[in-house]
Amino acid sequence: MELQINNQTKTYQVTTLSIQDLLVIENSADYTGIAVAVDHRVIPKNLWATYFLQPGSSILIITASQGG
Repeated sequence: MELQINNQTKTYQVTTLSIQDLLVIENSADYTGIAVAVDHRVIPKNLWATYFLQPGSSILIITASQGG
């Protein structure tokens, strides 16, 4: 499955992939301060385990950080 992750094309050797699975693969399994948008639509965190991505989807993973 080919996906656009934060404007980078990545290929995964799976036929189904949920947002939660993707975050584990991408080493973002600590969900604190993370937001995910799929095709310009923010997906609520409570749907990540059951929201399955489609080939060619554009995913934006945003991690909150603090600075000064």
